[in-house]
Amino acid sequence: MIRLAIAFLALLAPGTAWAQAQYKLLVLAIPNKYHYEYIPIARDSLEHLAKLHAFEMVWTNKTETFDGDLSQYAAVMFLNTPGEELNPAQRAKFEAYMRGGGNAIVVHRAAITPAGAWPWYERLVGRRVGVHPMLQTGIITITDSGHPATFGVPDRWIWSDEFYTTTNPYKVNISTVLSVDENSYDPRKIWPGQVSLPMGRDHPIAWHHDHEKGRVFVTTLGHNGEMYRDPQYLAHLMGGVWWAATGMPRR
Repeated sequence: MIRLAIAFLALLAPGTAWAQAQYKLLVLAIPNKYHYEYIPIARDSLEHLAKLHAFEMVWTNKTETFDGDLSQYAAVMFLNTPGEELNPAQRAKFEAYMRGGGNAIVVHRAAITPAGAWPWYERLVGRRVGVHPMLQTGIITITDSGHPATFGVPDRWIWSDEFYTTTNPYKVNISTVLSVDENSYDPRKIWPGQVSLPMGRDHPIAWHHDHEKGRVFVTTLGHNGEMYRDPQYLAHLMGGVWWAATGMPRR
């Protein structure tokens, strides 16, 4: 009986090996005034993607996680949670992680941080987000069809979101992945007392670049909870995760 049990376990071993995670992703998601309802939906969807694509995901709403060993993570995702949530010591740990070859994914609200409060993080994002027009339906176009964050979306993608307007005070070079066609919505439509100006033909809404010794993927899409159930949005996000964590596919 014991021999049979050992033989049975031996048969299981190869399958277990194949199921090992390819890499480990840390997701920081802290609820805030405008972004909280997405959290259970996004967590469920990302857990599904992790199982489907054989990676390990660590989900946290505690910045204390950044006090630990970040080198175990292939990438860190700031999900609707800007870096300003980190205290000075945690910011230093994250900077050291990126200098050591770590990688980052910045999603929607995480791209917004007070101007000048943490210049290093602004450079990591690659753009400074100002005011933005109201959530509207517009047409997103693919700028870089070779990037995996575009593989699951159409060439002209009808999408409803807050299409952030950005500036580049630190002169960071980015590679645009997706743009938005300002002729498909009203870039001036905003709340009373505020002013939103068009960016023109060059209006990136998802991009990537290198920062320190790591890769950074930024998508400004992902305002409300239902988006984290949408297959095309999740394909876009998964493509960004895969690229940031692994650098694949090589081009």
